[in-house]
Amino acid sequence: MRIAILADVHANLEAFRACLDHARARGAERFALLGDLVGYGASPEAVIEIAMALVAAGALALLGNHDEAAVSGSAAGMNDMAALAISWTRRRLTDAQRSFLAALPLTHEEDGRLFVHADASAPGRWRYVSDALTARRSLEATDAQMTFCGHVHRPALYSLGETDKVNTFTPVCGVPVPLARGRRWLAVLGAVGQPRDGNPAACYALLDTARGEVAWQRVPYDIAAAAAKIRAAGLPASLADRLFLGR
Repeated sequence: MRIAILADVHANLEAFRACLDHARARGAERFALLGDLVGYGASPEAVIEIAMALVAAGALALLGNHDEAAVSGSAAGMNDMAALAISWTRRRLTDAQRSFLAALPLTHEEDGRLFVHADASAPGRWRYVSDALTARRSLEATDAQMTFCGHVHRPALYSLGETDKVNTFTPVCGVPVPLARGRRWLAVLGAVGQPRDGNPAACYALLDTARGEVAWQRVPYDIAAAAAKIRAAGLPASLADRLFLGR
């Protein structure tokens, strides 16, 4: 089976649709959405509606910290731009959309794979997996052979083997990485809706369970349209500008 794993859509409808189309064209049979459907971008309603339809068709969806904030109204720990976007988002959501977000779980585990938005050692604390040290903390919190997370907005891959050393890899777009059974793996997906690795193209990963390999994908999308919506909504212009830079 090919599973398309997407994280941090952040209400970017253009990037979300582009990634879904890209994944379907490459044989994706299932979708996993690893949190932060909303926040920053200007299309939270449309993004949630697509996510709801995907879940109804068998997709997996998890809670992210921006999703939680959109439900609770608390933007504690967020910067001013993020908090402003959450306040704006809350006013846009319907009761059904808010209920959908509220019901999303923090984690999901199946067939030796753990899916989570942030650090697996404390999913609800929203800690980042940003280096070998934090990757170890996450890897040691689970027995899963493969862990997939988002939250960082930059793609990365870590592995832990018999030598107890955490190896760090920088994924290359479109190049499959064999997930050797003798190691345990942690894949950081990058971001669909707001990449921060200097590449403005949307990012997601395609897992081939039969081959036991994962490949990161970069997908160009209509950034100008997404940015124009942010400006038209009265959200901070910097949220639009950063999309062109991948920062």
